[in-house]
Amino acid sequence: MIDRIKQFFTSEISNPDGDIAHQHQLAAASLMVEVMIIDRHLDSAELNVIKQLLEQQFELNEDEISQLISLAQKEVDEATSLFQFTRLVNDHFDRSSKNHLMKNLWQVAFADDQLDKHEEAIIRRIAELIHVSHSDFIRSKHGAKQSLKKS
Repeated sequence: MIDRIKQFFTSEISNPDGDIAHQHQLAAASLMVEVMIIDRHLDSAELNVIKQLLEQQFELNEDEISQLISLAQKEVDEATSLFQFTRLVNDHFDRSSKNHLMKNLWQVAFADDQLDKHEEAIIRRIAELIHVSHSDFIRSKHGAKQSLKKS
């Protein structure tokens, strides 16, 4: 299973002939899916937020969304590295884009009205790997909470 996931991400994200913006979107989407599956409880509210974010903000098509989520759900019991995704984020996202990604990750974690310790830990780990300052980390967390209160 891990080989299929790596093959999908390698072909979609690391394809040198592919659209670079599309590759960045898939890397960010992959991190959101990792937050969704980290607590080993696939909640429909989190899944719906992921689908909305992928469709609205990243403009992924239904097939890409379905394939990405399906592979991630099968991956729940396997450990994977975040490096291939965070590397792309570091190489191509500016501070504002990284902070926006962090807010999206928090929105996924808060979607089920329960912040699991594993969700918070992986978001903190991603923040460290993409070099987001602690103050931006906290600001994105509070921004995601405020977004939930408005909706």
